[in-house]
Amino acid sequence: MSYDCAIVGGGPAGLNAALVLGRARRSVALFDNSQPRNGVTHASHGFITRDGIQPAEFRRIAYEEVLSYPSVRHWPAEVTDIQRTDHDFALRTSSGERVQARKLILAAGLKEAFPEIEGLRDFYGKSLFNCPFCDGWELRDRPLAVISDNPGMFHTVKLLLNWSRDVVVCTNGCDILTAEQRQQLASKDIRIVDTPVAAFSGRYGLLERVHFTDGTHIERSGGFIAPTLLPKARFNEALGYQTAENGGIVTDAMGRTAAAGVYAAGDSAYVMPSQLIYAAASGSKAAMSVVADLTEEDWQPL
Repeated sequence: MSYDCAIVGGGPAGLNAALVLGRARRSVALFDNSQPRNGVTHASHGFITRDGIQPAEFRRIAYEEVLSYPSVRHWPAEVTDIQRTDHDFALRTSSGERVQARKLILAAGLKEAFPEIEGLRDFYGKSLFNCPFCDGWELRDRPLAVISDNPGMFHTVKLLLNWSRDVVVCTNGCDILTAEQRQQLASKDIRIVDTPVAAFSGRYGLLERVHFTDGTHIERSGGFIAPTLLPKARFNEALGYQTAENGGIVTDAMGRTAAAGVYAAGDSAYVMPSQLIYAAASGSKAAMSVVADLTEEDWQPL
């Protein structure tokens, strides 16, 4: 069967795109391997009517709504290959299934690569996070650490002061702060530790200490750490769309890429800010573009 649109990725962007397309009575193949990036966290925030919802519950409700439209089909598989044919796209999954689609929305999102620090996985998603807007409220007024080897750390620290005035900056041994930035941080009584981080310790996912390679440690009850964000799926060589310096897929304001028939939504396109509601809106716009473009094609005389 050939679908009007194939959506690669079942996060908020892909799900909202499927919802809009289903309501427009367009046939949709929604591919999702059920490995959401926010699956490690206890709750998702900033989405009106769903603030504090568990990620698994968010997905359950979303799939219940999306699959109530008969033209939407869920394929629980990873897309491993996409090729452009004369008139559409041919997709192959990890289980060997093949699907044809007239249009393609890329919404597979990102994956995180973290520094090798002992104990990190025990606390990430519970008391260590990467987005102040997502989890800053839960850590308000606590003694926090910001761990990053990215120059964007300075901006993160400034934002974080909205939630806590007790912040220690940990550069993990990297020279990422300018002399002026260090002076500004000192003027705000923000301590900087340049010694590499060796480990995190605490109990039940709740951070208590950050340990350094010189044997010292600081008492902290939460913090933010910046992972390296990488695309979950790359098909640019086969499809010919453009990517930005940060790895995101370049689109116009409505999700269209430079490759005909290819659209992108969610973290796959803009990388940051990484918020559910932002991704869902992006998916909605891309789906509207697909419907508009299909309508124009179908309107043309044979």
